[in-house]
Amino acid sequence: MIMKYLVAAALIGVAATPLSAQSVKSGIAAWQRADYAGAVAIWRPLAERGDVDAEFNLGQAYRLGRGVPINLAAARNWFERAAGKGHLDAQTTLGLLLFENGDRAAGIRWLKTAADKGDARALLVYGTAVFNGDGVKRDRILGYALVSRAAAQGLAPAQETLTQLDQLMPLDQRKKGVALAMAKAKTAPPPGSKTKKAEPKAAPIQVAQAKVVPTASAPTANAVSGSGWRIQLGAFSQRSGAETLFKKLSGGLGGKQPFYVAAGPVTRLQVGPYASRVAAASACASLSARGQACFPVPGK
Repeated sequence: MIMKYLVAAALIGVAATPLSAQSVKSGIAAWQRADYAGAVAIWRPLAERGDVDAEFNLGQAYRLGRGVPINLAAARNWFERAAGKGHLDAQTTLGLLLFENGDRAAGIRWLKTAADKGDARALLVYGTAVFNGDGVKRDRILGYALVSRAAAQGLAPAQETLTQLDQLMPLDQRKKGVALAMAKAKTAPPPGSKTKKAEPKAAPIQVAQAKVVPTASAPTANAVSGSGWRIQLGAFSQRSGAETLFKKLSGGLGGKQPFYVAAGPVTRLQVGPYASRVAAASACASLSARGQACFPVPGK
């Protein structure tokens, strides 16, 4: 699936902002002129004095390698300083950074913190983990509710993931998930009520469409060429999980080949090719009868 790019947060202008915020904004102006070194020079002293927006922005600069060499350890340090002060975008970005770079337990903790505050990206990735039981207790209804809340905010990968979940979950469970989502939305802060922020507009972090599969962990992928139709059997935070499932099922797949499709922090296991959607659906029906959920997808 095609990755979707999500801006970490939008710029906001506030009348009568304090001097430190004005300085952060001047750094943003430099960043937008592609004067990354100038932006970093403005933000660094502010960050060292504890300005939360400057801390977040400096983390973005180190993550992207703009104005400074790429240094994920330094990025993590600055994100952690801002996240610890409640900066919502820092909490989400830190969670995604850790999750994508192998520290999934710490990543999940920060993503849950941000999801509890209503951040759409965090709701999607954490909800996927909950649905799959990836590093947290598995709860399909709660996972569906979290992804639903992300989709309700207009997040395209969440909307696509929710469509897939609709195919995997029976109607009664989906209804429970919707009711839970509505209940949680009433108690969570509105999505727009984020910490005041002024980070580089051109500093997005990527979020893959987080496909969820009942027997797998969270999403990840590796694009491969193919044709016709395939069946998708799982989405995993590590490719080894996809390979293990294929080995387990390969004897009943009629000699079809695996496709390990990379999509950001997850690897999707697809098998094929099949000549038509009907043939792929038939193969899925056979696997479903043996307790393995799957659904047809177009070949690449």
